[in-house]
Amino acid sequence: MPNTLRLLKHKCIAGTLTCKSGLRIGGSQEDLEVGGNDNPVIRDPVSRLPYIPGSSLKGKLRSLLEYMEGKVGPEGMPCTCGQPGCKVCLVFGPHRNVRHSLGPTRIIVRDAPLSEESRQKLGPLQEQGIDFAEIKRENWIDRRTGVAGQGGLRTQERVPAGTKFDLTIHVRMFEGDDEAAIVGFIEQGLKALESEYLGGSGTRGYGWVTVDYAVSDVG
Repeated sequence: MPNTLRLLKHKCIAGTLTCKSGLRIGGSQEDLEVGGNDNPVIRDPVSRLPYIPGSSLKGKLRSLLEYMEGKVGPEGMPCTCGQPGCKVCLVFGPHRNVRHSLGPTRIIVRDAPLSEESRQKLGPLQEQGIDFAEIKRENWIDRRTGVAGQGGLRTQERVPAGTKFDLTIHVRMFEGDDEAAIVGFIEQGLKALESEYLGGSGTRGYGWVTVDYAVSDVG
């Protein structure tokens, strides 16, 4: 890596992230009303539309790729090696402030807003007092009796299956970078995401998503 990095261009990975099951990424409880849902999804504070934070998607991609590369740190911590051959640290940056010669983080993950198609589809839910989401009630089952346990009722808000979000990821390309390897590494993470989950409660059926995208140069 040269001492002075020259930014050559950006690649853009843009497309649609579609929920195949309900998606839950928790939001703030500051605006709760008496009797309201105590587990809201994250929303834009102005439009009240749910969205996927770029930080959530970036963190999930990093975690998946760290496991695939065998780069998970002690006690499950993100990779901090900062070594020239580490694709995780090159693309996402070392987790901690360690000395390295990799240059700036390559990936920029934008917040993913609700698509216009899903905005039109979910609009009628507002008439039911629900802002573009669904309410899912769950309980735990006592294995000894086979009936619902006491005090275990949970009310979860989640974005329903079929909802689509607009995905945008920009990737910085500096002089000396292997463009195909960097973009291919991110695509590997997006592919793995389809076999995993995004957001919370994924092992209980939430957060199954598919991603359709195209890669282009944006200067």
